Amino acid sequence: MASRFEKLIQEASFPPFVERTFSKAITPDQMSRSRIQAYQEEAVKEVLSHAYQNSPFYRDKLTQAGVQPEDIQTLEDFANVPLTTKEDLRQDPWIRLACDKKEISLIHVSSGTTGGKEIYTPHTWKEYYFNHSIIYPRLTPVKREDITFIALPYEMSQSGLNFHNLFLIGHQATSVPVGKGGAYSTPEKTIKLMKNLKPNFLATSPSYAIHLAEAAETASFDLTTLPLKRIFVAGEGCSNAFRGRLEKIWNTTVNFHYGATECGFIARECDQHDGLHVTGAHVLVEIVDPATGKVVKPGEIGEIVVTCLLRFDTPLIRYRTQDLGYLNPKMCRCGVALPRLYHLGRVADHITLKGKSYSPYALEEHLINLPEIGNWYQFIVQHGDNEKLTILTEPARGVAVTPELIHKCSSQLYAAIGLPCEVQFVERMDRPMIKVKRVIYTD
Repeated sequence: MASRFEKLIQEASFPPFVERTFSKAITPDQMSRSRIQAYQEEAVKEVLSHAYQNSPFYRDKLTQAGVQPEDIQTLEDFANVPLTTKEDLRQDPWIRLACDKKEISLIHVSSGTTGGKEIYTPHTWKEYYFNHSIIYPRLTPVKREDITFIALPYEMSQSGLNFHNLFLIGHQATSVPVGKGGAYSTPEKTIKLMKNLKPNFLATSPSYAIHLAEAAETASFDLTTLPLKRIFVAGEGCSNAFRGRLEKIWNTTVNFHYGATECGFIARECDQHDGLHVTGAHVLVEIVDPATGKVVKPGEIGEIVVTCLLRFDTPLIRYRTQDLGYLNPKMCRCGVALPRLYHLGRVADHITLKGKSYSPYALEEHLINLPEIGNWYQFIVQHGDNEKLTILTEPARGVAVTPELIHKCSSQLYAAIGLPCEVQFVERMDRPMIKVKRVIYTD
């Protein structure tokens, strides 16, 4: 008689169309554009059909839109499927289930940084297992002999556990769950473990990478002695200028990973640092006009919409992330055919002043390029009758703050971004252990 574990493994077999597409010899980041598209067309049809038959939520959505699963034969047809919003998912923790509730093995909860009620993301054991079994070794070149540190939250959100299982299940590497500022996971303790275990890969957020670097300096530990091959940063966005500082501090390549608790991994960066390759085996990414919901042309900026292609029991179809970005379908210089996504931050975080919208990443790029600016800052946006932008920041180490320096930084930023701003230096800013908030609004 088969053991319970053997039964679970048997139940975790891939759907037939997945097994036909992938094998140990061919991974998604080795596939041709035509093969990726053929797979995705088959995947969306399977996901839609299963959701229509088994999820009352999606059946009602499709019926109200006058769409039947058989109407969707191509990726172009898929644009007729109604969008799923955050408000849809906030109504009921179980709202999108296409399986019996007893099949759910794991539930993640949104971080709440976008406001509103929590969003619950359930997983069945089967789906969670095989979502982490399909890997992208050209984009995440982790080997079995590597030691990986995951300095991301494990509680509530997916970030820490997703990287943990990517390395452990997908790449069969050693995973060390150091966490991010929890009860036992202080930056000081993580640095101590790094000294002892000497990791090859680190997954963390941009701001926590600075936390760890400051802890290493306090402990008189030289981070450049670590055998790090790469740092993967996730959970927060940052500019290329900030990434450049991290690469200099840690003496290794830093690549972005973009995802969401509701969707899992969405895109990963290669070493060309020219956009993030969409994880096309797992998700289909579209860009829509935020006002109309219509799909825009490649290269046009809009809202990022995600469909999970390997989630049948807990489907997520055409989900509005409230993040802005654009797609580039051209082949990357790295040779990976997966289209590239350029993530521009959350809609809510874009700074609007004097009738114009500014990406916080673009502002950060100009700010961090000033050598006198430290690694911690905030944009304070004042609306109302006296609209203005104040930048609160620490000075770089060894920099003396003078009226001349304040005038110089303010003038250079105005010349770069065309927006008057006031630079204010403080001796030390808070080091939040939660997701760092770069943009603050005041009346």
